[in-house]
Amino acid sequence: MKKFTLLFSVAALLCTQVKAQDSLTIRKMYDEALVNGQCYENLHYLCKNIGQRLSGSANAQKAVDWSKKLMDGYGFDKVYLQEVMVPHWVRGAKEKAAIIDGKTRIPVPIVALGMSIATPKAGITANVIEVKSIKELEGLGESVVKGKIVFFNRAFDPRFIETGMAYGTAGDQRFMGPAVAAKLGAAGVIVRSLTEIIDDYPHTGATLAAPGSKMIPAAAISTKAANKLSAMLKLRKFPAAKFYFKQNCELLPDVKSYNVIGEITGSENPNKFITVGGHLDSWDLAEGAHDDGTGVMQSVEVLRIFKTVGYKPKNSVRAVLFMNEENGHKGGTKYAELAAQNKEQHIAAIETDEGGFTPRGFSFADVSKDFIKKVNDNFKSILEPYDVDKLTIGGAGTDIEPMKETVPGVILIGFRPDSQRYFDLHHTAKDVFENVNKRELELGAAGMAALIYLIDQHGL
Repeated sequence: MKKFTLLFSVAALLCTQVKAQDSLTIRKMYDEALVNGQCYENLHYLCKNIGQRLSGSANAQKAVDWSKKLMDGYGFDKVYLQEVMVPHWVRGAKEKAAIIDGKTRIPVPIVALGMSIATPKAGITANVIEVKSIKELEGLGESVVKGKIVFFNRAFDPRFIETGMAYGTAGDQRFMGPAVAAKLGAAGVIVRSLTEIIDDYPHTGATLAAPGSKMIPAAAISTKAANKLSAMLKLRKFPAAKFYFKQNCELLPDVKSYNVIGEITGSENPNKFITVGGHLDSWDLAEGAHDDGTGVMQSVEVLRIFKTVGYKPKNSVRAVLFMNEENGHKGGTKYAELAAQNKEQHIAAIETDEGGFTPRGFSFADVSKDFIKKVNDNFKSILEPYDVDKLTIGGAGTDIEPMKETVPGVILIGFRPDSQRYFDLHHTAKDVFENVNKRELELGAAGMAALIYLIDQHGL
């Protein structure tokens, strides 16, 4: 019994010493991020000197070249490009739209949905059918829908505390709604912007169609204009009011682009990897600051922090700047494909693609309650002083999702900042550098560095 008690005491002492060392190392990482952080300055360059970075564009290639040079300059052990073919969709001249009420034309703001087709040169003018869901649209049938403009007008559900849940439940009308409307013979589609805020900034985003299927012009309308159109349809005893819109987008042949990868090679397990990343591409309405300039610059910052404080990870740690998350997901698919082909063992992959807001914690995809309990038992108390200790079951990220099918054993993790403001800016002309807070951005980078350090030291 005395021997057992002694062993238990020694184990407890060692555990206390390990936690003390962990706390000291993480404190150094936070100090580096908050005192000497460079992700905010790097984000400024990405937003102001390069700007929008839609896949296939000249600016996307500029971002690839610059971010590789940035990581080369930090002296990471490996910096390289990973070739990937991506879609090349262009918006063309600015869209025009108006509600037509008799002889009155009321201009309203719209933006073409990514991957949509153009209208005829003269635009489309047609009666409007307002629906709240794809199921409602399908219930109307072709005889009612044919030749009309379908107006999807399901708003965000404000009851969700996590606004990403509201985005998820409203998003099918943008993702799949135009394809369903096309099958029913609609002339075009207008989708209420995916946001809770009521303003005149329409939100773009990709829409989907099966290869070879019929496509029709599809655009997002601002929430303020959507409310106006809906009110007029009700007032004029549907469907008297008509809608006009004109857009000039075009899908060009795929072009060559790249994922950009920086790596600190593991001192003990060079072929075991912990990945942190975001997407380098962005929509073309603004600078792609929160979506996802913050994520890629935070990912680079994690490696810079490790190198600056002298932390040499046991396992290789990669910052991956994925290309083509917004309208094709080709970068994430290619990364997962090559990870399997190269027989890489990935311990974990973390994605940061929910903006650079105040960090709250991390969500772990496809894990059990027992797993998440162990993660909390091991890590929560160490992360708690930094308010990044909310460790839950949940989603991870679009770019790392393909790894689930190709890399056995990888744990997929999503960085979770405060979500309340993200969808005010998401996919709009407001997503600019000025709307990013320096301290929030730095806290997020430090939080990810802390979690990766803990995983590297203690596993999952």
